[in-house]
Amino acid sequence: QQSSNGPVKKSMREKAVERRNVNKEHNSNFKAGYIPIDEDRLHKTGLRGRKGNLAICVIVLLFILAVINLIITLVIWAVIRIGPNGCDSMEFHESGLLRFKQVSDMGVIHPLYKSTVGGRRNEDLVITGNNQPIVFQQGTTKLSVEKDKTSITSDIGMEFVDPRTQNTLFSTDYETHEFHLPNGVKILNVQKASTERITSNATSDLNIKVDGRAIVRGNEGVFITGKTIEFRMGGNMELKAENSIVLNGTVMVSPSRLPSSSYGEQFNNGNWLRFKLCMCADGTLFKVQVTGYNMGCQTSVNPCGATH
Repeated sequence: QQSSNGPVKKSMREKAVERRNVNKEHNSNFKAGYIPIDEDRLHKTGLRGRKGNLAICVIVLLFILAVINLIITLVIWAVIRIGPNGCDSMEFHESGLLRFKQVSDMGVIHPLYKSTVGGRRNEDLVITGNNQPIVFQQGTTKLSVEKDKTSITSDIGMEFVDPRTQNTLFSTDYETHEFHLPNGVKILNVQKASTERITSNATSDLNIKVDGRAIVRGNEGVFITGKTIEFRMGGNMELKAENSIVLNGTVMVSPSRLPSSSYGEQFNNGNWLRFKLCMCADGTLFKVQVTGYNMGCQTSVNPCGATH
């Protein structure tokens, strides 16, 4: 109620009745304070859209990694046999030594620089290849163990050393070691050898055999000495020298392998020049051109003498 002088004050009873009526109305009105709003315009929680797809991809990737990790763990447990007490098949030492404690099946092994492969002192080291040669290779040096042969190939040389005494048993270093074959080795098969001399024992022969062509060359000359020197060849023998060739001793030439001319062939044929091999008393060889039958070694210039 309003008056000219302002609002009319209510009594305590009227205020109590008004408050009771308001509370009764609010208690019976279930829509009091409700504001209808569109649900699509409300703020949504969670991962939706691209973020949801990315989360699914991350979960799938973690699952795949977990499966791979499980497979690797099973392989390590089954093959290498790693357990609570360590590895059953191998041992790792602080010095870098890797020791295999049982039979191991391996393919290609790449050791570190200057690595050593060996066995126990009182046990044999057995390495077997399944229908394949066993090859040890470090750089250009290769050791191949096959069924019928063992070959060593190296461009920088090789050396066999006793691991206990550190003595060199065999070496191809010609500057610091003389080329000696080990005890029990009687045959040396090489394609090319460069050495100052080749000798044999006083009671045994020195035999050099080749399948193709043999070339013996010396920068300061070639000297061949022995009780008996014998050359056997299937083809030609060629001796070359800048100054002279000296055959000191008894020289025997088998005439069965020397070419001979037919009886009816004329010596004045201009297509051929024939020479006769002659020898002085001191062993000097010289040639004389053949101009007729039964010709001797007479020549106008005598090559036998101190000046020759």
